[in-house]
Amino acid sequence: MYRPHSTLEQWRILQAVVDYGGYAHAAEALNKSQSSLNHAVAKLQTQLGVQLLEVKGRKAELTDEGKVLLRRSRQLTQQIEQLEQLAANMEQGWEHELLISREAIYPSNYLFDALSRFYPESRGTRVTVIDNIISGSTDAITNRKVDLAISGHVPPGHLGVPLAMIRMVLCCHPGHALTRESVVEPARLEQELQIVIRDTGPLAADPDKDIGWLRAKERWTVSLFRDAIDILRRGVGFCWIPEHEARPYLETGELVELKSTVYKHLIPINLIIPDEDNLGPAGKRFAELIRASSPMGGDIACVPSKPASQHPDDAAD
Repeated sequence: MYRPHSTLEQWRILQAVVDYGGYAHAAEALNKSQSSLNHAVAKLQTQLGVQLLEVKGRKAELTDEGKVLLRRSRQLTQQIEQLEQLAANMEQGWEHELLISREAIYPSNYLFDALSRFYPESRGTRVTVIDNIISGSTDAITNRKVDLAISGHVPPGHLGVPLAMIRMVLCCHPGHALTRESVVEPARLEQELQIVIRDTGPLAADPDKDIGWLRAKERWTVSLFRDAIDILRRGVGFCWIPEHEARPYLETGELVELKSTVYKHLIPINLIIPDEDNLGPAGKRFAELIRASSPMGGDIACVPSKPASQHPDDAAD
């Protein structure tokens, strides 16, 4: 087994000498004598057989070899610190990984704000975000596949904390035949091609369980709203799109919003903790930041469970 000739303490001393601009300031910062720092660096150079510092005038500067080795040593000491922090986190119950389910209609900027605020406190916790739709979110919650869920449906037996109300808008290309209707009736929509978003859960195989109003005789199914928007921009079909996704294209005139007598336009989005008893401190802290970063973050009242048939995406079917 290989035995290192140098120690982490020697590399930390070298880093301090460079960072503080000399032995005197480094000794003061480390609460050590200047002679002990001189000895540590001299011994390190001898052990390695490489000159790391050279004196120019009254100042010690890194050699070219010293610059390369110092840079690598910083990576090494950082990895050791992360390893020790990970061990401390495990002892305290701080999770090393969080799995988040996000309903695809929830605006990314709210979640990204929470992530950016969580990062300085994360202690190296890995965060994985999975986009789900309808039964995908429900399955993730009821089967406790994730630590936290941002969902448009609160399954029976769970509580939800309100985060946002998402408005869905009925969109098509400005040249589409539907734009000639002042108010689009269900019977008229049934005659046109509908673009729908694929359910990500166990019901995905059911052709009548994709997101949105589904009475159209013709439909195309895609996985992403941005794909649906790209199809609409080509003059094909109609689709229910989250307003924040559609807004840039409505403003440029690439898409138009249709008035319709069908569908509930507002979908409540909630934060749900599938297994609150076993959620650790990292998950609890991230849940706090998700609430704080949401439009309804000040309202922490819980939303009671509703029967599955009352999911806002199914209400008009």
